[in-house]
Amino acid sequence: MGHGHAHGPHHRHHHDHDHDHDHGPGASAPLPAAFDTSVPDEALDPGQASRRALLRRAGLLGAGLAAGTVLSGSAAAVPPAAGDRRGPRTDFLWLAGDHHIHTQYSSDGKYRVVDQVRQGARHGLDWLVITDHGSATHARIGVEKVNPDIRQARAAHRDTLVFQGLEWNVPAADHGTVFVHPGRNEVAVLKQFEADYDGIVNGTGDSGPANEALAVAGLRFLAEQVRRRTVDDALMLAHHPSRKGVDSPHEIRAWRDATGPDRPIAVGFEGAPGHQAAGLPAPLGPGRARGYYDGGPGPHSFPGYPLESYRTWGGFDWMTATVGGLWDSLLAEGRPWWITANSDSHHVYADTTARGPGDFATDGRHGDPVYAGKIDTKAVDYWPGQYSRTHVGADGFSYAAVMDGIRAGRIWVDHGQLISGLDVRVTGGGRWATLGGALHVRKGTKVTLTADVALAGGANWAGFTPRLARVDVIQGDVTGPVSDRDAFTAPTAAVVRSYDIGKSTGGVRLTHDLGPVDRPLYVRLRGTDGNRSAVGVMGAEADPAGPAQDVMGDADPWLDLWFYANPVWVLPS
Repeated sequence: MGHGHAHGPHHRHHHDHDHDHDHGPGASAPLPAAFDTSVPDEALDPGQASRRALLRRAGLLGAGLAAGTVLSGSAAAVPPAAGDRRGPRTDFLWLAGDHHIHTQYSSDGKYRVVDQVRQGARHGLDWLVITDHGSATHARIGVEKVNPDIRQARAAHRDTLVFQGLEWNVPAADHGTVFVHPGRNEVAVLKQFEADYDGIVNGTGDSGPANEALAVAGLRFLAEQVRRRTVDDALMLAHHPSRKGVDSPHEIRAWRDATGPDRPIAVGFEGAPGHQAAGLPAPLGPGRARGYYDGGPGPHSFPGYPLESYRTWGGFDWMTATVGGLWDSLLAEGRPWWITANSDSHHVYADTTARGPGDFATDGRHGDPVYAGKIDTKAVDYWPGQYSRTHVGADGFSYAAVMDGIRAGRIWVDHGQLISGLDVRVTGGGRWATLGGALHVRKGTKVTLTADVALAGGANWAGFTPRLARVDVIQGDVTGPVSDRDAFTAPTAAVVRSYDIGKSTGGVRLTHDLGPVDRPLYVRLRGTDGNRSAVGVMGAEADPAGPAQDVMGDADPWLDLWFYANPVWVLPS
């Protein structure tokens, strides 16, 4: 019985080999105790027991959510035996994480590395990336100085994977996460990258062909370090892509294309930005805009973007939230490009600490935070995992497995713990594919989309149990490469089916028949609590009830929750 599973329309299969790199770079890591069913409940500490209870409620313990049960009849996928890496994986570990986090090593940061890691672990994260701002000071001493703190956090939190990265000031564009697999050269590679390719460090932030080319050169530098095995892997994910309008469509395409289809470095952008607490209304909140999306076009903005692109929609970036918009235009090309959701955590809402004393320019860091004696209602962030989560389907608990899962697009994201688990399969012709994958079938094959959704298993960090009201299936034709690399619409993308969710606990299975498929297409999912909806930017035929534009100064993020999943392609031949 053959089962098809790929990483995208143009991807080779990368995760069938073992990696022995983990918490101590180069060393193998055991499965975290909460995941390891051979460890009895009574042997767990309180934190591990809490994590296991959450996993059980979500149906994520053991072989994974509905592993091997989604498919029926002759197409059923049987999980491989323990240790058997030859068959397609059906038992991914869905590891929650955050790749955009700041510390006292950022000029506008405050917290210690261990503070962010401890809070991330407390809020249910399995992996996170420390991404302090690229700057002259950071390039000079910050990259080296933060590394011992990261290593100490790895040792102290063995059940959390802690990557070192940085927030790249992308030449001619906005920001992005750059991070590498841990190892003896992680500091050297990041330091050289920042010195040679950071837009602030080199004064190359303005738009223009030369600076755009420098960004591509930076990605190729990272690819070369991986090719030489200087580092085991490297990835780039763009940040808040619509906030300033400076990430033009042709730049995004150029980043993805910079290093070839087989092992790309730039693989996606934030579908939802951080700074989500900024929308909490005054006086008990900052009274700003979710994500700090409160600006407008500037001298270096792409002139084609409409004014509404500078706002968030249900907390998500316009490029992602618009059915038939820029993200769909990339997917319609068959271009693997993934979305994530992150905290961008600098200063946490309702925290009681202040930045510690110190000379950042001299020391490359601020002093450790100190007690302020008051609650900060002007802060715009949440702790990692407190509100935004990026869930990655990994084939083990390791740094390599998380990076492989991100590159493969096995990612779904949520706000406010709207759901606790998601398993998506597209099946046909005895084959299957999951998020980020491509199902290759004969023309005319009947294809079915099945989604198992684990509903919220308990109260979120705002103290209430969210309720999923609706799930939408979005579908678009794959029309091939565009002639205009600044295209940002996909006319065929539309909501093709919506499911009203009539229960609040347990799980639901949603099935959508795509029929006999005679042309290449993709499908993706989103879901909502139903509190705020509006006709989509492209009209009711494309999106009758999409996210509404967030109101500046009055956008409580907990009252408008969504989840989004990355696409699955169906490619008949």
